[in-house]
Amino acid sequence: MTKILTITNQKGGVGKTTTCVNLAASLAATKKRVLMIDMDPQGNATMGSGVDKHHLKNSVYEVLIGEATMEESIITDAPAGYDLVGANGDLTAAEVELLQLPRREFRMKMALEKVKANYDFILIDNPPSLNLLTVNALAASSGVIIPMQCEYYALEGISSLVGTINKINKRLNPSLKIEGILRTMFDPRMSLTKDVSDHLVEYFGDQVYRTVIPRNVRLAEAPSHGLPALMYDKNSRGSVAYLALAGELIRKSKQHDKKQADKQEQED
Repeated sequence: MTKILTITNQKGGVGKTTTCVNLAASLAATKKRVLMIDMDPQGNATMGSGVDKHHLKNSVYEVLIGEATMEESIITDAPAGYDLVGANGDLTAAEVELLQLPRREFRMKMALEKVKANYDFILIDNPPSLNLLTVNALAASSGVIIPMQCEYYALEGISSLVGTINKINKRLNPSLKIEGILRTMFDPRMSLTKDVSDHLVEYFGDQVYRTVIPRNVRLAEAPSHGLPALMYDKNSRGSVAYLALAGELIRKSKQHDKKQADKQEQED
């Protein structure tokens, strides 16, 4: 069963794009079929996957407004090892144009219908704001991965984001849930980091991933080379952490699928 996961946080600079690119590469390295969709007009996830955002034949913009299908827009030979639908500055105009279109919150969901069965995981990167692009991603997804730094203001921001997810769940997508909370740029030497981390685990329990992503120079350098960290330096602490996250995500997915199968069997 395909897992469609939105990676989002309304706060910028918490590692959303880094997580999307490196998790996609790590899942692909475990032989999973992966599609990554860049929903951020900055196109950083596109560039970080080794694809020039300025030379896209079709981007997610054309998909959302109906000028191209998802099948026509997927790049299957991206250097990062997974399939990609890229984005660039054209996407900025999509928000205004979407307002005029039918089922404007469900354009991404409809576009994915014909291709989702081809993948094990579909990851969607988002801009650091709650706009119609992010709403499209959330309406199309089964789960949300929330990357966050362990700092004071992050705790305030996450309560707002959880409220948003609950509203989307009630109004647009009853299948949507928090897949997991990922602690990024983790520095165990800082007491505040440990305090915030403890609060997260206390409040969210097993929704907090066991894997933490450390502050890592190689992880920060990789995007400038247009590569996931796994291809830039597979032995770096950042690469190893995202491989561990991929393993944790796959295990959780298997457990969930087994529970669903058992539940279906009991109902039958």
